[in-house]
Amino acid sequence: MSADFWAGYISGAVGIIIGNPLDILKVRLQASSSSSPSPTSSTAATTIPKSSRSFFLGTAAPILTYGALNALLFVSYNRSEAFLNSLSSGSGSGEPPKTGRNLYNTFLAGCVGGLATFFVSTPTELVKCRAQLSSPSSPSHRPSSSWQITKQILRENGIRGLYKGGTVTALRDSIGYGFYFWGYELSCRYLSFGGEEQGNDTARTLVCGGLAGVLTWASIFPLDVIKTRVQTQGQGQGIGGEREGLLTGVNKRRERGAWEVGRELYQREGVRSFFRGLGVCSVRAFVVNAVQWAVYEWIMMELGQGRKRGGATGGGEVVVG
Repeated sequence: MSADFWAGYISGAVGIIIGNPLDILKVRLQASSSSSPSPTSSTAATTIPKSSRSFFLGTAAPILTYGALNALLFVSYNRSEAFLNSLSSGSGSGEPPKTGRNLYNTFLAGCVGGLATFFVSTPTELVKCRAQLSSPSSPSHRPSSSWQITKQILRENGIRGLYKGGTVTALRDSIGYGFYFWGYELSCRYLSFGGEEQGNDTARTLVCGGLAGVLTWASIFPLDVIKTRVQTQGQGQGIGGEREGLLTGVNKRRERGAWEVGRELYQREGVRSFFRGLGVCSVRAFVVNAVQWAVYEWIMMELGQGRKRGGATGGGEVVVG
């Protein structure tokens, strides 16, 4: 396996372990209704997990699969960017093009990498969201472990059931990862902490990784809200004891696609509903992606594959997307 595969795998698993508690809050806020009259209502109360164990609901599926997803993402991104850079720079130079040299290519390669993760990310997100919304206090109503939920989906809907919400997930990942790598490379180009010493370079990686994570989620958060609603609709008793599911009447009618879910959400709750949970998500995104990028870059360096960037001081022409 290549160095970027293992660096992506390990950094992805680390990111899930660190970010899962805040991810649970994000998913529950996205799936909750704004109709609750006060912060002390049952809906608001059940948004916050009541035990330390609850903070790790839905962790098993992402830890087992998100490492592979992140490995696939980085491998696809690095290969796509190298290919696009070779096309735009020609073959006149014997030296391979530096990463981040052309930010148009960086964005496009990120989109390709995000799209390549579709077959792993959609089932992972589906199982994770349903596990995070499950209530340990009522296990008889809905299974709470990732494995139980996976078996239930396969029993009721087969393999196709694992790809519920696949279209909006693919769109979210493609756009989001385009901004992810673009934002990271752009930040690394213009942020400096006083030289190339190891400590300064680590600080820059942490800050740039965090900024890239926040930019990514800000760019695709409405799509993520719709994805969460699509993948968790029709789950019976919802947050706060609502017996209508996450959308009114979904148990009585056919399950809806992303466009229908988004349209109804806008009609019922307005534009603000598409940004519910963004604050929690931004905090999580900064912390998780700061650590994730630091782990990735460190492993790549240890394996002798430290990345060479074409920035403002890196020599040659710089193209900004």
